[in-house]
Amino acid sequence: MNHTVYIALGSNLGRRLDNLRAAIGSMSPAIQVLRESKIYETPPWGYEDQPAFLNMVVKAETKLEPEPLLKNLKQIEAGMGRENSVHWGPRLIDLDILFYDELVLESDPLVIPHPNLHERAFVLVPLADVGANFVHPVLETRIDKLLQTVDASDIHPLPEL
Repeated sequence: MNHTVYIALGSNLGRRLDNLRAAIGSMSPAIQVLRESKIYETPPWGYEDQPAFLNMVVKAETKLEPEPLLKNLKQIEAGMGRENSVHWGPRLIDLDILFYDELVLESDPLVIPHPNLHERAFVLVPLADVGANFVHPVLETRIDKLLQTVDASDIHPLPEL
């Protein structure tokens, strides 16, 4: 059975745009990307003494269950050279599961929907590109409505290449 997932991608080290493209290219065949958001340049969040990020969200399908999906994404990160650093610190690539169908899951390695995504403009802006009408299964609110509750003034789309 295919599951619809929304995955956030972020990079603020090295060739950021190439990092996002390489991560998307590494998702297949386990994860089939259906739609890609625009790519946005965003200020760092949480730990501010670091370079700006490029962020985006993909809507995809997978047959993987949630924890194998997480393992797959962590393998992509490791394969690209991601190293653990400061919490919310700089990273070559960051891949996060935002939603998995309408599943609500709290396990040791994984919480779905991704906690606090509704407070983060750098997630909501690209998420609205690919899933504006998706209803957050816990908050029972559409993504486009959640976006109206955050300040997105410092989130800027990259110019089309």
